[in-house]
Amino acid sequence: MDSVGPLGLQQGDGAPGCPQEALPCPSNSPELVQECLRQFKVTGAQLRQIQASLLGSMEQALSGQANPAPTVRMLPTYVGSVPHGTEQGDFVVLELGAIGASLRVLWVTLMGTKGHRMEPQSREFVIPQEVMVGPGQQLFDFAARCLSEFLDAFPVGNQGLQLGFSFSFPCHQTGLDKSTLISWTKGFRCSGVEGQDVVQLLRDAIQRQGAYSIDVVAVVNDAVGTMMGCEPGAGPCEVGLVVDTGTNACYMEEARHVAVLDEDRGRVCISVEWGSFSDDGALGPVLTTFDHALDHESLNPGAQRFEKMIGGLYLGELVRLVLAHLAQRGVLFGGCTSPALLSRGGILPEHVAEMEDPSAGAARVHTILQDLGLRPRASDTELVRHVCAAVCTRAAQLCAAALAAVLSRLQRSREQETLQIAVATGGRVFERHPRFLSILQETVMLLAPRCDVSFIPSVDGGGRGVAMVTAVAARLAAHRRLLEETLAPFRLTREQLAAVQAQMREAMARGLRGEASSLRMLPTYVRATPDGSERGDFLALDLGGTNFRVLLVRVATGGVQISSQIYSIPECVAQGSGQQLFDHIVDCIVDFQQKQGLSGQSLPLGFTFSFPCRQLGLDQGILLTWTKGFNASDCEGQDVVCLLREAIRRRQATELNVVAIVNDTVGTMMSCGYEDPRCEVGLIVGTGTNACYMEELRNVASVAGDSGHMCINMEWGAFGDDGSLGMLSTNFDASVDQASINPGKQRFEKMISGMYLGEIVRHVLLHLTSLGVLFRGQPTQRLQTRDIFKTKFLSEIESDSLALRQVRAILEALGLPLTSDDALMVLEVCQAVSQRAAQLCGAGVAAVVEKIRENRGLEELTVSVGVDGTLYKMHPHFSSLVAATVQELAPRCAVTFLQSEDGSGKGAALVTAVACRLAQMTHV
Repeated sequence: MDSVGPLGLQQGDGAPGCPQEALPCPSNSPELVQECLRQFKVTGAQLRQIQASLLGSMEQALSGQANPAPTVRMLPTYVGSVPHGTEQGDFVVLELGAIGASLRVLWVTLMGTKGHRMEPQSREFVIPQEVMVGPGQQLFDFAARCLSEFLDAFPVGNQGLQLGFSFSFPCHQTGLDKSTLISWTKGFRCSGVEGQDVVQLLRDAIQRQGAYSIDVVAVVNDAVGTMMGCEPGAGPCEVGLVVDTGTNACYMEEARHVAVLDEDRGRVCISVEWGSFSDDGALGPVLTTFDHALDHESLNPGAQRFEKMIGGLYLGELVRLVLAHLAQRGVLFGGCTSPALLSRGGILPEHVAEMEDPSAGAARVHTILQDLGLRPRASDTELVRHVCAAVCTRAAQLCAAALAAVLSRLQRSREQETLQIAVATGGRVFERHPRFLSILQETVMLLAPRCDVSFIPSVDGGGRGVAMVTAVAARLAAHRRLLEETLAPFRLTREQLAAVQAQMREAMARGLRGEASSLRMLPTYVRATPDGSERGDFLALDLGGTNFRVLLVRVATGGVQISSQIYSIPECVAQGSGQQLFDHIVDCIVDFQQKQGLSGQSLPLGFTFSFPCRQLGLDQGILLTWTKGFNASDCEGQDVVCLLREAIRRRQATELNVVAIVNDTVGTMMSCGYEDPRCEVGLIVGTGTNACYMEELRNVASVAGDSGHMCINMEWGAFGDDGSLGMLSTNFDASVDQASINPGKQRFEKMISGMYLGEIVRHVLLHLTSLGVLFRGQPTQRLQTRDIFKTKFLSEIESDSLALRQVRAILEALGLPLTSDDALMVLEVCQAVSQRAAQLCGAGVAAVVEKIRENRGLEELTVSVGVDGTLYKMHPHFSSLVAATVQELAPRCAVTFLQSEDGSGKGAALVTAVACRLAQMTHV
């Protein structure tokens, strides 16, 4: 006989090396015994083949591949969340199929985080054999009667009860409370049930019974109940493993990998249904003559082949077949048998567990065999124990290979180098066979070495877990209601958006007439957009922060070429005298001209000046106030173009022709206008937001003239400062506004732009945490920190290319330890806040383009909008939401959105170029 390695594997055959577990064969045992036991030895190579084959079948089933049909079903259970310890309430559980020919009812009280744990109260009812194989209605009526009889002992009264239904048979689930039986197993064979919704059958039976008001909330198999009944430890338990009458496993899969769900967010618990695994290539070599005999005599020949090698219903039968075979050949019991030994079911799983237990003495084994009507000799007890050990060792190893396949799947789908995972174990085989778990653990360690697995016995064999599924469903439903209530004010209707559009139209008209309005409608003195004929070299100066740019823009037949250099403004200069500041700017311009070989040339210059100004002409801009860390003296209230020209005069060696002072929104429109002559609107959605457009000059009261056009800088960030947006403002907007440096001002901007969206989200998250919806109701100090939630996080979290685990990583980096449920809710908050921002922006654009259309008396308007800003460009959905809103609110306008390239630099040069073109035309 080959030497026996660890776990009963033959040495030298690729078996994993691990401590000795199998009992050694007696040296004097006949060859017939050795031959029987050798059939139950499984090599390491065979285990790895089973692992790989089962994993392949799992992934084939997940992908929805039908040909060839996968041998495991991978059924979604619609359990989308694991417990996080806050669940509470009273729940009823009905278990059918988890404990053989018995039905169990439980009353489970969950105390959340507030109190001590209360033990479930339960009662077991034996199902008569005629009910197990009779009509389906008879079985469910029996279950309803047992349920009523159990509840009679509780002061239920008229109280509505929530029930979790543990139904441990292969089912096709289409919802948490909808489950169609595929096939009976475990000795059940009730007619009229296969292909039916078992939840509805139970509901009908409860209604016929008529004793109690019971809502069947969830249908759960025993593997899911086992996983959900696991006490939360350092991390969530996301795998359930059952070895009881039958065997199965479940685990939390990424929803995007489950083809039948058509869902790309979150996780869902998948029931592997591995008992049906039957790959002949993988299982064929490890099937014994006894397995074939057991299968042939079973109620379902050819089905559940894997389960029949592992499940407790079959271990005793395999041992019985081996012992009968050896007895009939004179090796055991002096060649004598007994009715129990020759009858199916004669040896029970508990007999096998006791006889295999090394701590049980030979006398105990002798007694069990005598109770089976046998006359064991002294040498027989050791042989019988060895048979039991061989059958159970193989079962544990095969179970380990299947679990290793699940762990490999998890490691692959989550792209983790080392997978740390908790596996909940349940079932009487674990409870009764002391060696089963240790063999399983060691084999898993060898087959899945990069998985750090904690095995945690499930509480109450899954009954509490079924209650937990029901409780989690109730918690999620309550949290969903609170989330929807919180986000409802952000979900704007078409009527609300149309009202914003109308209010903006009215504010535009008042502002243009010079009346009191939240829209200042400032003339920019830009009278035309590029027509493509512009030519020449232009300088541009872009001043908007402590770094500024000088640009050379060459506008030629082939397009626009730009050369630029960045210069810094030291803090002492930014906060010194105005003369010092503008002298420094001119010195930088001169340095740039020298490097570009432009010394001595007088080129037209466009000046982008991104500070609040009141423009009096194309080349006149009165600085209203410094921002962004500037505080140069003697500048506020002055014309900044005059200040620049004075500095040029002081630098006598150079001549510069300052033609235009430009707002960045106008620069954006002009930059896009060079590519598309139909571009007559400029839009900025970045840190702040603003818009400009080409208005009919006759409508601009503050500028003389009735013909032609004038670009109007709307300064629309202040829209609503008169209270007109009050109906749309939420408590979260109010909180952000009050904490800002300008409370009560820029209300429209504070609902749209990048400076504020992250703060709005943070306030929403704080509110949801206070309600217990997020982070288990435990606010972190980081979330209390202002501006910790950057708007760029919205863009990253809402990215379609990011899996939920990456969303979790982003949030965990902020110090927000969260579950998959939390990550999904944070995603929904981000979506609601950014969608409202995009829709409000779209309502504003719709107001602008409709005004242009009506100005010109057109039935249909074709117009382009030039856009710049990091929020618009970087957010994955913002631009499409803006466009969709404009299309809905301004259906007679065909609007194209163009992303600007360097609006603040190139745009300023093009404003200058157009001004030069118009001046030449006037001169001619």
